[in-house]
Amino acid sequence: MAQKTETLQLKDSPAAYGAISRVNHWGVALGMIALLGSGLLMAYGPLTREAVAPIRDWHKALGVVVLIVGLWRVGWRLAQGAPRPASDMPPWLARAAKAVHWGLLATVLAMPISGILISVYNGRAVTSFGVVIPAQDKVGWIANAAHGVHQFAGWALAGLLVVHVAGALKHHFLDHDATLRRMLRGAA
Repeated sequence: MAQKTETLQLKDSPAAYGAISRVNHWGVALGMIALLGSGLLMAYGPLTREAVAPIRDWHKALGVVVLIVGLWRVGWRLAQGAPRPASDMPPWLARAAKAVHWGLLATVLAMPISGILISVYNGRAVTSFGVVIPAQDKVGWIANAAHGVHQFAGWALAGLLVVHVAGALKHHFLDHDATLRRMLRGAA
């Protein structure tokens, strides 16, 4: 009896996400969720200034990593495109889903870039696993504008994430299609 073997599909196909897209998706997702959680903890948690300092350093280091992986992810998505939807959707819903996906990708870039600008234009270097982005002279208007972008993008990310997860669960539990399975296993 012949044994069935499966090969690892690295690239996307019209019907499925490849392993690279799935690793990109889940790696960036986990990183952004960790950054969002630590950002909310620093901003609204009952922490002393001394307790915030190591969290802030970790937040900055992870932010640089997420920016690098996020740039790779956006480039990969532009090069690969995306598989066709797993089920038929009304045109308005397909446009909304595409807007949510691109909004998530935009926040993946806007959050770390604005975070870096906040630090360096407040005169503080950003260190990420031995790589140093040097501090610049303080330029208040750049730091303040970057802070506004960082806050807006953070709340936008939270909202988009809720919509994205709700959409994936809708596809899985109500539509009974392969959308979620494709991002978990690659194949329908």
